[in-house]
This record gives sequence, structure tokens and C-alpha cells, in this order.
Amino acid sequence: MAIGYTWNVSTVDTYPTLDGNADVVYNVHWILTAKDDTNKDADGNNWTATSYGTCGLDTSEISSFKAFKDLKASDVQAWVEAVFGADDVAAKKAALDAKIALLITPTSVTKTIG
Repeated sequence: MAIGYTWNVSTVDTYPTLDGNADVVYNVHWILTAKDDTNKDADGNNWTATSYGTCGLDTSEISSFKAFKDLKASDVQAWVEAVFGADDVAAKKAALDAKIALLITPTSVTKTIG
């Protein structure tokens, strides 16, 4: 099973002004999607799983401030991954791998008698 991961970090909360800077990002709404490039469901679609949440950013020291208009998703993703740390990012990915594994080989199925 070859699984790829994609971050969506395009939605953020900002302070209109902080320490003389405009649109300072302080919270990121993130979505992490895992896509199995090997296995497909009955309709021929790759299995996917997602996780989402928010990540607060420390704005107490913003000497390396980057203007909002210059921000890229890769910048924000790097901030989020730094806040979480490598172990937590790996755990999030492992949890998505487990969700996909259960979709491929379920341990329980709900059925209706009828």
C-alpha cells in the first residue's frame, strides 16, 4: 500500500494588526488527507482518509514576520508541522493509514435485515 499525504492549510485566522504588522496569522485550520495510490474501492476510486483540526501559532515574537500577501501554503504547512513536531505528524499519518486499512479490510460491517 503506497499512501501519499496532502496538507490543506489555506484557511487561517489573523489579527488585523499586531505589533505594527497587518494580517498576522495566529491560527491555522488544517486538513490532512491520505490517499492510497495502490488500492481502489468498488467504484475504482483510490481509498482516502482525512483528519482535521486547528493549530495555534505563537505570535509573541514575530521578528521574522512575512506579509500575508507573500505567504505560501508551504510556509503555513511548515509552521503547523513545527508546532506539532515530527512524532505527532507521524502519528497523524499512521492514524490515517489505519483508517484506510480498515476501509480496505473492515473488521465490522453494518447490515439491515429486511
